[in-house]
Amino acid sequence: MRPVSTPTEIASAMADAATTWLDLLDEGQRPDATGDAPADDGSDAERRRWFYTPTDHGGLDLHRQSPTQQRAAMRLVATGLSEAGYVTVATTMGLENVLDRVEGFVTRFDRERGRDPGLYYLRVFGEPGGEAPWGWRFGGHHVSLNNLVVGGELVAVTPCFMGADPASSPLLGGAPHRPLARVEDLARELVASLPTPLRDRAVLNRKAPSDFVTANRTVVSEGDRVIPLAGIWRDERFADDEEQAKLQTLSDAIDEAADYDEADHASVELTRSPRGVPAAEMDERQRQLLRALLGTYLGRVPEAVSPLADYDDEAALDAVHVAWAGSLQEGEPHYYRLQGPRLLVEWDNTQRGANHAHSVWRDPEADFGMDVLASHHADHPH
Repeated sequence: MRPVSTPTEIASAMADAATTWLDLLDEGQRPDATGDAPADDGSDAERRRWFYTPTDHGGLDLHRQSPTQQRAAMRLVATGLSEAGYVTVATTMGLENVLDRVEGFVTRFDRERGRDPGLYYLRVFGEPGGEAPWGWRFGGHHVSLNNLVVGGELVAVTPCFMGADPASSPLLGGAPHRPLARVEDLARELVASLPTPLRDRAVLNRKAPSDFVTANRTVVSEGDRVIPLAGIWRDERFADDEEQAKLQTLSDAIDEAADYDEADHASVELTRSPRGVPAAEMDERQRQLLRALLGTYLGRVPEAVSPLADYDDEAALDAVHVAWAGSLQEGEPHYYRLQGPRLLVEWDNTQRGANHAHSVWRDPEADFGMDVLASHHADHPH
């Protein structure tokens, strides 16, 4: 694909890809493939629901699409990602087959197959192209991409979630397959490199939480804490009581392994004032590690819509805080957070013996482009 250089060109490529995909669908597919136009009121609630668990993410799943339709869907997905971002998403989808083997090909989650590379969902909100707001969402287990176009320009790309389960698995010759290796290793190297007084401030807790603290909330807020696994699904419970009981047992086991009490949760809960150590107190090598780490999140999308270059400014980088919880030993459960103005990054690798990774990039002030939508509708009242 030819790279594009501006948010307007990206939006145009997205509109072309979205229209092509929609035109390939039949009347039976379109209701699940489309949703209400983006807005800044209650009509927009479905667009702002997102998940990272193997639940129904809302949309038309790949299983119900022909190969030609699937290719068109993936073409749209690619317009919103850098090359590395697309490779990571495609790899994550393929890991469902690896995870199925790890679990003995038995996991169901109240459906025919619980680990399924065909259960990734695409939905387009509004009418692609033109000046009116429109957007699209793609997601499934360990993938959630959320894009908004307003005035013919791509204006929002968060929340942006990528995970890996297994986080590490063997390849021939003994090489490890680690799709998110740099996302993990750069952070550990950075925190471990801090002098002891700074490291003691950066490490909020010697135990890691069971998941990242903001979970899949539409809006992040002061005091957010981990939501148990059983609470991060589209439906409140499965129709099959046996499958629901299995999910609850798994959720409870994850929480018990974390062994978090009230004080532990309080130590890592989200606060408006960032916890941890600011880059302003780091040396040059540590600042370069932090910039590289930011690149593993902000580099997931095309360069033209990535804020990564903003952190070339020393003052902008100064305001980014780094916080950690858990062990600094490789292979042990751990969590970290990067927080600053218009920035919230979370990572955890705690479950399945620290071989199950989650990572998310958010803009707490403007996820789903709500700031732009509010301004647009103020300027264009109905």
